[in-house]
Amino acid sequence: MFPKRVYSTRRALLAKDIESGIILIPGNSEAPSNYPGNCYKFRQDSTFLYFFGLNDPDFAGVIDADKGEEILFGNDVSIDDIIWMGPQTSVAKKADSVGVKKSKKFSDLAKYLAAAIKAGRKIHYIAPYRYQTKILLSELLGIPIGALQKNSSEKLIKAVVSQRIIKDKYEIEEIDKACNIGYAMHLFVMQNCKVGVPEQQLAGMMDGIAMSQGAGVSFATILSQHGETLHNHDHSGIITKGKLLTVDAGAENNNNYCSDFTRTMPCSGKFTTKQKEIYQIVCDANNLALELAKPGVAYFDVHVAVYRLFAERLKALGLMKGDVDEAVEAGAPALFMPHGLGHNMGLDVHDMENYGEDYVGYGSAAKRSKKFGYRSLRMARKLVPGNVITDEPGIYFIPALIEKWKKEKTCAQFINFSKLKEYYDFGGIRLEDDVLITKTGNRLLGSKRLPITVKEVEEAMRG
Repeated sequence: MFPKRVYSTRRALLAKDIESGIILIPGNSEAPSNYPGNCYKFRQDSTFLYFFGLNDPDFAGVIDADKGEEILFGNDVSIDDIIWMGPQTSVAKKADSVGVKKSKKFSDLAKYLAAAIKAGRKIHYIAPYRYQTKILLSELLGIPIGALQKNSSEKLIKAVVSQRIIKDKYEIEEIDKACNIGYAMHLFVMQNCKVGVPEQQLAGMMDGIAMSQGAGVSFATILSQHGETLHNHDHSGIITKGKLLTVDAGAENNNNYCSDFTRTMPCSGKFTTKQKEIYQIVCDANNLALELAKPGVAYFDVHVAVYRLFAERLKALGLMKGDVDEAVEAGAPALFMPHGLGHNMGLDVHDMENYGEDYVGYGSAAKRSKKFGYRSLRMARKLVPGNVITDEPGIYFIPALIEKWKKEKTCAQFINFSKLKEYYDFGGIRLEDDVLITKTGNRLLGSKRLPITVKEVEEAMRG
């Protein structure tokens, strides 16, 4: 948790931006796994964490933009709770720890909001993503669950995005910590990826590092020899000679800030010539994005530059053909990279995406493309100091997608479909780093960069 003035300042700025009405920010509740008393690991709502800082279930925060009043709603524990959980800090003291002077019982929230609604006051809220919170807000506000999204406050979403998209010094320090845990996770896999080792063993040990040094993984670990499946969470394979292992994983530190790295390595410990050719293209694309990402540059344009590099280099290998600029304009490189170059990162690994991707990654100045590949870019807006983004180009050979394009003659003037048959069993390569935009350019997050060149990866695997 940060100093209380950090949270007080954030809430004051939010109230100023909203100008009038009541801002309602509910926290999360425990979520049962297979019976009521056995719950999933608790994860607080990130908006609540950002403005109220408390990592406990069953709280809600209210900010009255007209009166400048802030209230924390929650319940003090009973003796039965103390028997199982031990002594707990009072709600009043928790409120004070984050600079909130007034606290009430959680049951008082319904009466408070009912009075505000009766008085015709605007209640600003962000559409919830958890079913428990949907039910709660529906009951509190008298809005059908199906209408919560439509009635949510766009003004509040835009105000929160404008704050959270620029990370302060405290947040950057936390993300650096999360990246250091992520470094340890990935380096472990590089050093222990050996032919015959079960994928599950590597994934389990990797997740264990995240648990031993932080709050756990920032998302479900992707560790697979089928890198052509972008989000492959199956770990049932055995490390096999000649294959590539793609590992996309990150950590969430104890203050709930995230990291997200991807590395691809040869299961045999040494890249084949064919693997090395594709790997080098992706590595060069990753470095190109790092070179271009700076204040004032639209991340959409960096994405296009990566596509252009792909078109040039894949043409040199005989996998693409025709005019490079025309191929990029047509979206032909999307056959090989159907996802976007990167996303925002912070308290969420895909930061703030519960608000809506377009609000976070595009804003009012940028518009989402309708073209395949381009439309998948989660972050397209102009970069500013304080942005934290991922840089994750990839090249994948997805037989089903290739066959679809071939049958439909999609970008046929730019794709050498007959040559691609030689790559149907190749898999995929993705290389991802976490980047902070600075006043003069950018820097990688974490104390050091994971091995990324062909030589570095092979040396790490030997080590």
